[in-house]
Amino acid sequence: MSTLSQPRIRIPRTAKPGEVIEIRTLIEHRQETGIRRDGTTAPERDMLTRLIARRDGETIFSAELRNGTSANPYHVFFVRMERTADFAFTWSDTKGRTVTVTARVVVA
Repeated sequence: MSTLSQPRIRIPRTAKPGEVIEIRTLIEHRQETGIRRDGTTAPERDMLTRLIARRDGETIFSAELRNGTSANPYHVFFVRMERTADFAFTWSDTKGRTVTVTARVVVA
């Protein structure tokens, strides 16, 4: 079974108390629906199904990814920082594969 590509995240390393930070995520994935209308044989379905972002174990953002999700999905969201926190971003797909990347933001 092949693995998911290594996601990229852009998150600041530091923030001030009360500051709202921007988080950007990107994962390279072809998002194959397995549907063809031109009569050709379609490859097996291979879709990302979910992105979950957690701060210190608590879910702060989640996205259910469906057929309308483009290849190489890119997500941007904002988080208010009150204290230093560890973030984990997890993607999963229809084949049961998952990949997680982590980051820490220090509030000073």
